[in-house]
Amino acid sequence: MYSPTTRLLSVLELLQSRQQISGAEIARRLEVDPRTVRRYMVMLQDMGIPVEAERGPHGFYQLKRGHRIPPLMFTEAEAIALTLGLLAIREFRFPVQVAALESALAKAERVMPEKLLSQARALQETITFHTNLPPARVQHDSVTLLSSAAQRRQQVLMRYRSWEGEESERKLDPYGLVFNEGYWYTAGYCHLRRDVRTFRLDRIITLEPLDYTFERPADFDVLGYVLTSLFSREDTEQVEVLMQVTLEQARQVVSPDIGTLEETEQGVIFRRAALHLEWVAFFLMCLDFPIVVIRPDALREKLRQMATNALQMTKD
Repeated sequence: MYSPTTRLLSVLELLQSRQQISGAEIARRLEVDPRTVRRYMVMLQDMGIPVEAERGPHGFYQLKRGHRIPPLMFTEAEAIALTLGLLAIREFRFPVQVAALESALAKAERVMPEKLLSQARALQETITFHTNLPPARVQHDSVTLLSSAAQRRQQVLMRYRSWEGEESERKLDPYGLVFNEGYWYTAGYCHLRRDVRTFRLDRIITLEPLDYTFERPADFDVLGYVLTSLFSREDTEQVEVLMQVTLEQARQVVSPDIGTLEETEQGVIFRRAALHLEWVAFFLMCLDFPIVVIRPDALREKLRQMATNALQMTKD
């Protein structure tokens, strides 16, 4: 739940960033109803902030001319970078409060000269993000608490729901966080399993810091571990392919978020887990070097089907 104080400050920043702004626009940006906006305006007026309202179907709110709170100052490059960054955070549904995000965006707009403000508004009004995000959303408190615990080497206690739906209570030494393909993950030492494990943040039910500290392995690669654990999930098809090229050539077409690579005498072994083999088959068909599918058999069959369909399409 968003803090009313945070929302109130966000409303004030929006008022300061625009000469005029409608109640409907404020409600949309802060994800509240128009009645709540009107209540915030009364609260600001009670605090001595000179908010003026123009009623009617095209009504708007504005601050009395000349009333300004001293703003933060940014360079032009910083303001553009901040605008783009905040837009991306909002569209990718990062776990931050909408009110806080809109407040930061409004602050940036307030300190911009007219030309730069026009560019920033153009970014907001014309950029469209085409994303396929999962339905699960993460509470911003989870990211904040875990990142702080990882930095301080502080153990946490969490109640966690596995992908099978089973709940358990675990003490965890969090080593870091990873955002991958729309989901947030943390990796660290699980005292229940007595081994390093990966956990998805939207499956965390409760989370609290403990008074115990831990030592993180100096050479631990959080991203590498999370990706490896995702590529070896038991509930997915395990893909294993021999690429008859050098490791350097394979790395040019296989990024770390696609799968893992292992150099052998025969070539490079590509591995990943896949819920759907269609994408993997299409990816392999686009490569222009020799490939041998080691497993699964279903991938071989999928490639045969694609080849047959391609031949049918090219018949005269």
